[in-house]
Amino acid sequence: MNKQHPILLSLVFFLTLGSSAISLALPNSRPVPGGIMVIALPDHSTQPNVEYKKRPVAVIQEGNIWHAIVGLPLSIKPGKHNIKVNSKPVSFQVNHKDYPEQRITLKTRKHIDLSPEDLARHRGEKAKAIKAFKHFDALQTPDLAMLKPVEGPYSSPFGLKRFFNDEPRNPHSGLDIAAPTGTPIKAPSEGKVVLTGNFFFNGNVVYVDHGQGMISMFCHLSEIGVKQGDHLNKGDILGKVGATGRVTGPHLHWSLSLNNARVDPMILLPQEK
Repeated sequence: MNKQHPILLSLVFFLTLGSSAISLALPNSRPVPGGIMVIALPDHSTQPNVEYKKRPVAVIQEGNIWHAIVGLPLSIKPGKHNIKVNSKPVSFQVNHKDYPEQRITLKTRKHIDLSPEDLARHRGEKAKAIKAFKHFDALQTPDLAMLKPVEGPYSSPFGLKRFFNDEPRNPHSGLDIAAPTGTPIKAPSEGKVVLTGNFFFNGNVVYVDHGQGMISMFCHLSEIGVKQGDHLNKGDILGKVGATGRVTGPHLHWSLSLNNARVDPMILLPQEK
């Protein structure tokens, strides 16, 4: 009898399965502002082209069924909305959600009343950030089962209506995790570094493209440990927690974007016991 090595057999079996056999841990739908809508597309045997508001949408296969993974911006209105699947509309419903308020007192007004120089700097950095968030790598499939990038308590949840020194500002479009300065920050899933820098509001920042329009932004770092173009595996260290930019203390601000809509990262994290 011709006996084959069991490891070799396992490798051959894995290769014959193809990418559709890999569990991608599809999240549960959260059809609210700042949530993620998962829409099954059972009528498509090959990967369909999906758009939402003229932007490409992540499409992932689980078993034999393709799914659209749609990021819903905080500004979206409750009611009926449509994606386009191969140019044909498919409707879905968005529900209302109230987010609580958060009031923060800053010791100085430097990050409230910007000087002309600081305003010009911020506008230039914002243009770079917008370009990074719009990046869409169609060849990389995002891993939706994410790791918590830093160990520590959640200090500010996603979606808070924010007031700085009692003046209203944009809602909190990320998740804050409290941790001491110097705490290592792990890549929550595989990806490519598409932007790093020192920004006026966000301090030292790293942007990671996880594929198909899923982008992570990590802010306020004390140290950046990667450079643009680096490939990161899940769990790789990309920098350290700090208190740079507009902050009241050391923490990690993590924003997660899907089809250029900031969504709640908690949706893709394992539930803590």
